[in-house]
Parts: sequence; C-alpha cells; structure tokens
Amino acid sequence: MKSIRICVIGLGYVGLPLARLFSTKYQTIGFDMNPRRVDALMDGHDETLEVNDNLLRDAICNHGFKCTTNLEEIKCCNFYIVAVPTPVDNNNRPDLQPLWSASEVVGKVISKGDVVVYESTVYPGVTEEECLPIVERVSGLKFNEDFFAGYSPERINPGDKEHTVEKIKKVTSGSTPAIADFVDRVYNSVLVNGTHKASSIKVAEASKIIENSQRDVNIAFMNELAKIFNAMGIDTNDVIEAASSKWNFIKLKPGLVGGHCISVDPYYLIQKAQVYGVLPRVMSSARRLNDGMGDYVANQVIKLMNKKGVLVRDSKVLLLGITFKENCPDVRNTKIVDIYSTLKEYTSDIVVYDPWANKEVVKKEYGIDIINEGLSDLQEQFDAVVLGVAHNEFSNMNIRNMLRIKNGVVYDVKGILDRNVIDGRL
Repeated sequence: MKSIRICVIGLGYVGLPLARLFSTKYQTIGFDMNPRRVDALMDGHDETLEVNDNLLRDAICNHGFKCTTNLEEIKCCNFYIVAVPTPVDNNNRPDLQPLWSASEVVGKVISKGDVVVYESTVYPGVTEEECLPIVERVSGLKFNEDFFAGYSPERINPGDKEHTVEKIKKVTSGSTPAIADFVDRVYNSVLVNGTHKASSIKVAEASKIIENSQRDVNIAFMNELAKIFNAMGIDTNDVIEAASSKWNFIKLKPGLVGGHCISVDPYYLIQKAQVYGVLPRVMSSARRLNDGMGDYVANQVIKLMNKKGVLVRDSKVLLLGITFKENCPDVRNTKIVDIYSTLKEYTSDIVVYDPWANKEVVKKEYGIDIINEGLSDLQEQFDAVVLGVAHNEFSNMNIRNMLRIKNGVVYDVKGILDRNVIDGRL
C-alpha cells in the first residue's frame, strides 16, 4: 500500500477533496487542464470552497500534494482516478467528451500494472464500453492484462460541511476480483465509514445513477403536490408537517432542482434505457416537471403581483440568490435563471444579489450581471422580492424593507421566512 502513487484527474468539486484526502496517506498529484485553476490551488485557495484553505495548504506544505497541467509529472503515478464532469448537451443527451478526453490523458501516462478508477457519474457500461477502449488504444496496453480498472461513484454534496469526503461511505468495484479487493482497500484506507464493494463495475455505475434519479422523482412528487395545493389555496408546508406526524411518512419538500447531479444524471439512464427499448416514464415525467419549476415560480410571483394591484410591466424585482443551493458558490444548472428569464419577459429591471456567487462566472455562464455586496443600499427600491436560495445571510433579513410600496410582493421559494412577512411560497 505504501508504494501507491495517486493521480486525480479533474480538480473540481469532486476531484480536489478526494485528492486532498488521499494526500494525507499517499503521494498524490492533482491534474487539471485549466492552468488558472491549478495556479490558484497551488497558491492555497479553492474557489469552490469545498476544501478549506488551511487544509489545502497543509496538504501542499506537509504532505507533498501538488497540482499540475503537465503530463510528464503524472507518469510516475500508478493509481489514476478520473473525476471529470459528465454533462448533457442542449438536447439533454449525455456528453461524454470530458470522459473521452480524460481517458486519452490516462492512455498517455498509464504503465503496465497500473490501475485507473473512474468516479464520474455515468450510465451502466460507460467505463468498460466507452472509456477503457480509449485507454487501450492510446496506451497500446491490454485491458485486464497490462492494466486494470475500477469504478467508485462520487458522492460529494457541494457546500455540505457535514458529509465531507472522508465521512462518505463509498461504493467500490474492480475489473477483476483481485482488483476489486485492491481498489476497496485503497479507498478504505482513508475513509472513516468504509466502503461497499459492488459485485461489478456496472452495478457500481447503476447504483450512482439511481441515487440521484430517486431524489429527482421524490422531489418531483412534492413539486406536483405544491402545484395542486397552491391551486386549492392550501399551504403545502402545513400539509407536509401534518403528514410527517405519521411514523413512516418520508418528509420531503418541494423546490428547484439544479446543480450538476440531480438535474443532469437521470438523463444518462433515461437515454440508455431507450436503447434497450424501455421508456422510463416516471423518470422522464419527473425531469420535465422539475425542469419547469423555475417558470412556475415566476408565474406565481406575477399572479400575486396582479392580485395585489402591482403593475408587472417594467416593475423592479429583486432576486435573492442565484447559486443552485444554499451556502455554496456553485451556479451549475441553477434554476434561478429560469425565474429570471420568465420575469425578464415583463421587465428588464431585475437585480440579482448573491453574496456567494462569482460575478464573472455568472456573467460567462448566463450573461447575467449580479451584485454580491452593498445590499443595504437597495432598501425600499423594489416592487417584488423573490428569495430563491436559502443562504444564511438571508434568513434573518427584513425583506419587506426592500419594498418601495406597501402592496409589494415577497415570495419565498425555500420556505425559510416567517409566513407573516411573505405573500407566497412554494
């Protein structure tokens, strides 16, 4: 075990925390194609905020952890971990280009006897049918003879400081029984709560894809209930509180489903299922319903403004939060953008405030200018305020002071505000 030299390819929300953890026990190098990202990490700062700067600096200074864009520097490794994103294209079809590119990188550096483990979320079969043939072709080595593989799906929850990577129970697998045992031992050596060794790589791949698909379906059910109860004039949160008094009721809440996991991963299984002639109706319906919730929220706000006699056209609106979840800078696939887009059809005077989001990233990804400081200067300026993200900074804010008219609208997407100060909530 001491001779293991680890390289983690892809230093985003998943790869960096994992690499930092492995560096406490093994010689570890992080590889990323983005020089700006690598330079920032080597300066001791993680802009995703997943790894505390003190922990990162400790890994660099005391454990020899380093990050690089140079292929030559990772050829010394013998245990490669691929942790790159797996997005979908504009038609919600799986985009495997990042995985293909990462597999080419592995093929250029892997040597006889080495192991490559994939962590990226995929449909069953991608590792063995898409990735490993690329490694074989580029390296000239034979899979399961010259090099070996495993799959251990990532379980990073961005912004979650309780379920950090060392505390997560990881699923592991390998391309042979011996490699499965080996991969399992490597991961077990740094994890507090151990591992679950799956019977095959495909089983491990499938386990990850259904984790997020299950959450997507469950949230879709609650969103559908919210639509029903809102139409009936019943508070959905009150209904949930009453129902959860039963011992076996699963307490969930409606909400916007964004981010890189729940809003993306189900499409991988949906697309693959259709190849086998299976139409996943429940999953497909859940995706459509959840994808439409941003537009639904915006129309609820418009409806409330009309009821209260607030002219929607050219009104001034404040959106509180644009990240996909609370206390996290991640703006990937955020559904707040859908709220913004629908409201933009009626007014161009929309201010987006988020103390966690990076202005440049939001502008590049969505073409939206935001502010992340100086909120006190915005008192008594708006006709409507929409709280879209439950950042800690918003929980005790006197939002009605942001309104310039007495009949202005406050809408709470996350259900964290006192009901006496809001006009509607999801």
